[in-house]
Amino acid sequence: MRGICGAVILILAAAWFILRLKSGRRYVNLRGLPMEGIRLRKVGEPLLLLVEASRITSYFPSVIFKIQRSIQKSQGARQGAERTLLFLGEMLSYSWLLLIAGCTLSLITGERIGIVLGTFLAGALPIALVSDLHKKVKLREQLITLELPELLNSIVLLVGAGETVQRALVRCSASRKGDISHPLYRELATMISEWESGYSFQQAFENFSKRCAVQEVALFTTTVLLNYRRGGGDFALSLRDLSRMLWERRKAISRTRGEQASAKLVFPMVVIFLIVIVLVGTPAFMMLNM
Repeated sequence: MRGICGAVILILAAAWFILRLKSGRRYVNLRGLPMEGIRLRKVGEPLLLLVEASRITSYFPSVIFKIQRSIQKSQGARQGAERTLLFLGEMLSYSWLLLIAGCTLSLITGERIGIVLGTFLAGALPIALVSDLHKKVKLREQLITLELPELLNSIVLLVGAGETVQRALVRCSASRKGDISHPLYRELATMISEWESGYSFQQAFENFSKRCAVQEVALFTTTVLLNYRRGGGDFALSLRDLSRMLWERRKAISRTRGEQASAKLVFPMVVIFLIVIVLVGTPAFMMLNM
């Protein structure tokens, strides 16, 4: 077993160094590409050559499309293919390191459990990374949907007080300038910087909708672009109707999240109940046996 594990470690290490030499400066443009959650750029860079050479993306087109779509929603539409490649390299890096760690454990202990555990984790961790990516995107969409009615209410009040739509959006963004971590206000700040740098209001608003990639934001964008030129009571009335509908959706999401939180508490409560039964019942059984 130790001989097999040693040979596997040598093969994996030699393969990485060969890929490192062959890749050269092929992926040098990806080194400075900003992307959250990528920690093993240097380890994964040679493995990107393996991804392209094996054409693994052509065997699972639907999976790769979903990954790229989630990355574009969370990281932005620009350079989506490059970021998807980085994510695949990150997945392979974790699998490669886990295989080496499992073989090293078996080499030290002489037991098979190390390589079995390493192989299992090497296959399970990429699935967990993809699942975590989709969960983050879903959470981002929920945060945007939950905050959008608040933003819309502020816009309705400001427009009703005589502000233009553009000035209302600027004031809403400025009031939450310290909360730039929120995805809605981060995209709103990007939209404002776009039209200030030369984009038309309509183009910047459409880009805002595409970056958010949420149905409620698309509806909000359509309503604003169709009615903001009219102004007056019609525009304020259309925004109020939209606000009521978005508040209903917010309530539905809040109820769903509450039900999910309650479901997560069921298992700990069952465990606590069993522990209490054991603590209470053990003395009673001991007294009966006596």
